[in-house]
Amino acid sequence: MALFESLAVVGPGLIGSSVLRRARETGLLADTLIAADISPAVLDRVRELNIADVVTDSMAEAAQADCVMICVPVGAVEATARAILPYMKPGSILTDVASVRGKLGPTIQALLPEGVEYVPGHPMAGTEHSGPDAGFATLFENRWSLLVPPEGADDHAVQKIQILWELCGARTKILPDDKHDRICAMVSHLPHLLAFTICDTADNLSEEIRAAVLDYAASGFRDFTRIAASDPVMWRDIFIANKNVLLETLDRFVADAQGMAQAIREGDEAAITARIERGRRIRRTLIENRQA
Repeated sequence: MALFESLAVVGPGLIGSSVLRRARETGLLADTLIAADISPAVLDRVRELNIADVVTDSMAEAAQADCVMICVPVGAVEATARAILPYMKPGSILTDVASVRGKLGPTIQALLPEGVEYVPGHPMAGTEHSGPDAGFATLFENRWSLLVPPEGADDHAVQKIQILWELCGARTKILPDDKHDRICAMVSHLPHLLAFTICDTADNLSEEIRAAVLDYAASGFRDFTRIAASDPVMWRDIFIANKNVLLETLDRFVADAQGMAQAIREGDEAAITARIERGRRIRRTLIENRQA
């Protein structure tokens, strides 16, 4: 028996289409899969991929599902919720996958119709690709999905969303909004900011050096360019939505970078080695935690 009779994914991009693929492959998430989007091209591609039973541009139609998952960029989550919530039925659950919580929890909770629950969950998984073709059924395997239910959320609804992500292969953890945003600023938002900035620095080099950099790029630079290939609109919204925490984290990074620069300037071999060793320990911990 499936977890829900029907599951609607609004915004079937990388995350949304991966959920639909997982649901289609296992048959455990929902009996009926609904994909909704405002883009005709996206909807046509979802039909071609055959990853949903119902494909629609109607938010009212998507809202009839037992569980509605909003998978749009963070800047559009609230507006999308406002478009869907008036049509949702009692006993249903609204969730989203926004990577910045901010005030979303209390804001959307205040809009809930009688009998509708709201339990957001952020899967800590992704690639630099986007759109319906970018998804795959194993995207969430052994990754974390951080649940951030607002205060007073129904325990049964929280449990159902927790099970949904576990059926997708993820491990789950319940966190408050502020802790979630601080964690994501360090492990996701800052690395992307640095990647975009490093690539911008390379692009501003003289033509001769820029060409050589692109011709002879080593693995470190290539890793940064992979991250920097991510969707610009999505990351613009994330940076703005989490700006206060992100800027605090960036300030800390800048201070640490300046400390490393000072050690290099002074030829302080012990300080340089100690910082590199701390980095190695972080990497080993990621491997032990199955996050690398």
